[in-house]
Amino acid sequence: MATGRITKRAVDATKPSIRDAYLWDAELAGFGLKVTPTGGKTYLVQYRLGGRKGRTRRVTIGRHGSPWTPESARNEAKKLLGQTAAGHDPAEERARARREPTVAELCDFYLEAAPNIILKGKGRPKKASTLAIDRSNIERHIKPLLGRRRIGSIRSKIVRKFQEDIAAGKSAIDIRTGPRGRARVTGGRGTAARATTVLGTVFTFALREGYVTENPVRGVELFEIEGRERFLDASELGKLGEALDTAKAEGLSSTAITAIRLLIFTGCRKNEILGLTWRSIDFERGCLFLPDSKTGKKTVPLAAPALELLASLPRIEGSPFVFPATKGKGHYVGLPKVWAIIRKRAGLDDVPLHALRHSFASFAVAGGNSLYLIGKVLGHSHNKTTEKYAHLDLDPLKPVVNRTAQTIAAAMKVGNSSAEVVELPKRKA
Repeated sequence: MATGRITKRAVDATKPSIRDAYLWDAELAGFGLKVTPTGGKTYLVQYRLGGRKGRTRRVTIGRHGSPWTPESARNEAKKLLGQTAAGHDPAEERARARREPTVAELCDFYLEAAPNIILKGKGRPKKASTLAIDRSNIERHIKPLLGRRRIGSIRSKIVRKFQEDIAAGKSAIDIRTGPRGRARVTGGRGTAARATTVLGTVFTFALREGYVTENPVRGVELFEIEGRERFLDASELGKLGEALDTAKAEGLSSTAITAIRLLIFTGCRKNEILGLTWRSIDFERGCLFLPDSKTGKKTVPLAAPALELLASLPRIEGSPFVFPATKGKGHYVGLPKVWAIIRKRAGLDDVPLHALRHSFASFAVAGGNSLYLIGKVLGHSHNKTTEKYAHLDLDPLKPVVNRTAQTIAAAMKVGNSSAEVVELPKRKA
């Protein structure tokens, strides 16, 4: 054991021996340098808790070399010794931090527990499809960027950078997942916002389970997700109708063609139609009773075209499904492939299957129906979800504008109070 001011010259001059040797700083009590028999040099701090009779403990600062120089190590030693003077135990705090799960481990805990966590206000756990989305965000974005960090080290600043990094494409990949599979993960602000939302869900779970005392995602402003809804106008629906008629005449899957028509006539989601069972249809009352939709139990009123389609379908013995699978006991799943063929024939290559639901909503808005009632028909759990359709067509608003302007003009006694408001050109979404 030797003493002296720890400088670069002193560190370079220290030679290894047959056992660990220590050089203690003559100016800062507790600051030292450990030299191993193999020549390794490490800065450390030694302190005593509880006075002279207390326990002596040591905390490693780091190995000599960038970023640890004698001066940077001295500054870190001062900080650690200051913590001990305030009653903290740096060694215990570091040990506790090492016992903390990493973000990757926390995500695994969450995914294991999530199927049994009852959602507040819904009285049920998350659906398997929603958990699959959570898992995808975890595996593709959260684990690659934050997985190795201890959960206690995550702060709002790190969360904001996480969101920015995803938007910039730092978690983007394009890899083969099998003989025919491929995973393409892109960046973008929408992807970043959704992944950050999942991270917040994971830390909400951690808060509930006592792993953390606060959620670092709370308060972080999420990027706005630009609407990507695609809607069909009357002309495009005409082209789609022709393509469906042609496909039927050519012998393309009648199951898929009927399912597509039902999606158009009902505004339902794909899985709500494909998973439809006969016992869920009430022909007398003209509605569907869906026991388990994305937003829970749901009643869907049926218009005459939808009822006629359903009434024309044969029932397959042994299957409860309206659209039974071509093989096995489940329901039909081949709709996306048939849709790709039909939309190409109709010249609608940019139209996803879900656009049929958006189109139903857009025509409902154009018909002057209230957003509240449209939301009820579509099964929206939040009014905000329906409000995105409000801008689709000005027709429902024109009577309001006309009546208001005419009243104002009459009150002012100027101009022609019966004048009509000029119709603005429609824009495609």
